Amino acid sequence: MAYITYIEEDSASPVLREMYDRYREPEGHVDNVLRIHGHNPPSLEAHVKLYATLMRGRSELSRTQREMIAVVVSGINECHY
Repeated sequence: MAYITYIEEDSASPVLREMYDRYREPEGHVDNVLRIHGHNPPSLEAHVKLYATLMRGRSELSRTQREMIAVVVSGINECHY
């Protein structure tokens, strides 16, 4: 459970709403891990870039290995992401 409030889509500024639209999942929702950055849109942009670098950038680890590490860490942290 997050301790930081989310900015809901219907309350988002035009800039934040555009970012939510850009990062919306195919199912139509914006992940909470991204919405948590709603109070600071530059941090949302930085989060997405960091994630892309870690998961899809050059690495000795395969994409599958990186995903497996993320699943294990999420499980240890009792995080559903």
